[in-house]
Amino acid sequence: MRRVTIHDVAEAAGVSLATVDRVMNGRPGVRKTTIEKVRQAAETLNYTPDVFAAGLAKKRLYRFHFLIPDGPNAFMEDLSREARSHAVTMSGARMHVHVEPIDAFDGHRVAGTLAMLDRSACDGVAVVAPAFPEVRAAIDRLQARGVPVVTLVSDHPASTRQHFVGIDNIAAGRTAGRLMGRFLPKAPATIGLIAGSLGLRDHSDRYAGCREVVERDFPHLKLLKVREGRDDNARNADLVKKMLAEHPDLAGFYNIGAGSRGMIAALQASGRSGDIVCIGHELTPHTREALMSDVLDAVIAQDPGHEIRSAIRVLKALCDGVPIIEGQERIRIDVFLKDNLPDISELPDLPG
Repeated sequence: MRRVTIHDVAEAAGVSLATVDRVMNGRPGVRKTTIEKVRQAAETLNYTPDVFAAGLAKKRLYRFHFLIPDGPNAFMEDLSREARSHAVTMSGARMHVHVEPIDAFDGHRVAGTLAMLDRSACDGVAVVAPAFPEVRAAIDRLQARGVPVVTLVSDHPASTRQHFVGIDNIAAGRTAGRLMGRFLPKAPATIGLIAGSLGLRDHSDRYAGCREVVERDFPHLKLLKVREGRDDNARNADLVKKMLAEHPDLAGFYNIGAGSRGMIAALQASGRSGDIVCIGHELTPHTREALMSDVLDAVIAQDPGHEIRSAIRVLKALCDGVPIIEGQERIRIDVFLKDNLPDISELPDLPG
């Protein structure tokens, strides 16, 4: 189907191309009645401005920095790979995407990285932001220096960041709590919880959502204190072993963050994987295999490619001063069981 253009909108509204351009970019000098006619025509035709073509026309170079955690986190590796892939494909659109590795558990170092950035270095920043006060302050200062900041995957709503790109993590946690409650028998049982760190907003939100649903709708289930494994496979394996030893009545595990490989290995070694309901996050080759072998019962996932593309679009819109299309940038929550897994060829070859 032919793409609707600005020429179509101008013709439908009965105005000039210049008038449509002024309305779409929010510039003054257009009467309210004309603005309404243009907007109505655009809505009727389902017109979406081609922001990348506009950037090419202006001969502007956009420099975006993505601050993404490194380390043995399969999802973050996938996120970094998506960003680097787009750095190549976007170069023809006069867009430079730089990926900077950070330690999401070290707030001071993340704040220090943000402090070194300004408009001479970049035009926008996307950061997986740990919820520490020094990170909030660094985001605020970077915003004050005129560099738009969006948070990615893990939000920092107390900061002046301009947009969050990621799933609703409270809803993701509620989903985990609902699945756990429905999968388990209606009898008293104990649930183990592992997070990378509750200092990460996405992890704390997931925990809050899970606890809300379990305490309200499944009061016969007891949630243990959250153990923090820093998304490390070896630490998570050790935490699972200890919880199994300390709580013989353990009936479920919810891995709120990464490090799923360690949890899976410990459950398999225990010989109890068939008796314990286990829910995790992010679809990787390891979590896929665990679903197929009934070690994991459900995986709650998000699309890293969509998140990177969304962050790029949002940063460009902020630089250009044009509206963000909220519906396009909404990141959905996917729930995978062994019965609805995508073909393995669609998954990246990741450790994890």
